[in-house]
Amino acid sequence: DTLPSAERLREYGFDAETPILKRVLTLTGELIGFPRHLSQHPGGFVISEHPLDTLVPVENAAMAERTIIQWDKDDLDLVGLLKVDILALGMLSALRRTFDLVHLHRGKRWTLADMSGDDPETYEMISRADTIGVFQIESRAQMAMLPRLRPEKFYDLVIEVAIVRPGPIQGDMVHPYLRRRNGEEAVTYPLKLKSVFERTLGVPLFQEQVMEVAIIAADYTPGEADQLRRAMAAW
Repeated sequence: DTLPSAERLREYGFDAETPILKRVLTLTGELIGFPRHLSQHPGGFVISEHPLDTLVPVENAAMAERTIIQWDKDDLDLVGLLKVDILALGMLSALRRTFDLVHLHRGKRWTLADMSGDDPETYEMISRADTIGVFQIESRAQMAMLPRLRPEKFYDLVIEVAIVRPGPIQGDMVHPYLRRRNGEEAVTYPLKLKSVFERTLGVPLFQEQVMEVAIIAADYTPGEADQLRRAMAAW
């Protein structure tokens, strides 16, 4: 991140006093810390109370009638601007087409709101890892975990998706949770933190739980707890 000294340059056979090398070093110094390239988030939208062009640098995007902000998400966060990720999800289109096919062949018009969230046969299928084509739980890692966790209700699926992530795995939270879920290990946590840990059997699986612990046990403000969450980058 810094320019080499004249002594270091001499070691490599360069004369730091030559006009050409001085010019090269000057230009190199200007490039240090400069963005290497620009990239565009596929679905990030910035929300502001005031026109964005009065707050941040804005430039035209490659697509017609589109503009992008020159700052990255960290810069926006520092000045308090809200970034929302709005991404396309192909599975929603697949579900809509499924309902259309049901209507076409069975004459029944259903929506997601009509679907039962506690169908035993569905959860039995999921527990067998028969989930190819099922959004969020069709990866090899998820399919390996499903027979061990054996979800029985929707919140179990929330835990299933959360637990197969680098943070819980590296933090050695997976096996304690499974042992407690299977009755092989006692569920323990301070009574004061019951509202935080009861549903996850005393094992912190979510970043929000870390924030709640900081608020309840250490008297953090919500803002301070959020700063703690951000500091735990490897979570």
